[in-house]
Amino acid sequence: MLKTLSKISLVALTFVLSPFVQANNFSYNYFEFRSGFGPQTIGGEVSMMLMENAHFVGRVDSRFDNDWDAAVGVGFNGPIGAFADIYGQILLHHVNFVDSSSSSSEFQPEFNLGGRVWLANQIEVLGRIGLHDERSVFHAGVNFHSTEALVLFAGARNDGVYGPQFSIAARFNY
Repeated sequence: MLKTLSKISLVALTFVLSPFVQANNFSYNYFEFRSGFGPQTIGGEVSMMLMENAHFVGRVDSRFDNDWDAAVGVGFNGPIGAFADIYGQILLHHVNFVDSSSSSSEFQPEFNLGGRVWLANQIEVLGRIGLHDERSVFHAGVNFHSTEALVLFAGARNDGVYGPQFSIAARFNY
């Protein structure tokens, strides 16, 4: 009898407290294709949730001149209210530089911290700042959620290798 009462109490408590439990406000399962302007770059990014507040991140950008900036790492994310998330990433970059006289390749760390906020039903603003090796990085812009699966981005970024750029992107949530 006591065991049955305990189970019923646990189920009732779950129903009472579930409105106070909050999940992430944004999807962290996506793949993205992007283009940067000034200098011209093409890139892609993939993110996959590992658990409720942690995700895997991988991204590559290039000018297609035997150069690249490839990064992999982990990120954290969590809600800071009904309409906002905070997130961050720890990444390891493999950067291949090419200039007129030589080519060099090296590994570089990055740490960043950012936020995402819903402005309207389909419009989100986001920003993040951080350090890539010894350079500061930033990413700021607007996401338009045309459907649950398709998100369009426009904004500015400096990921530490190619300098400040304007960029556009198409993100596919899964």
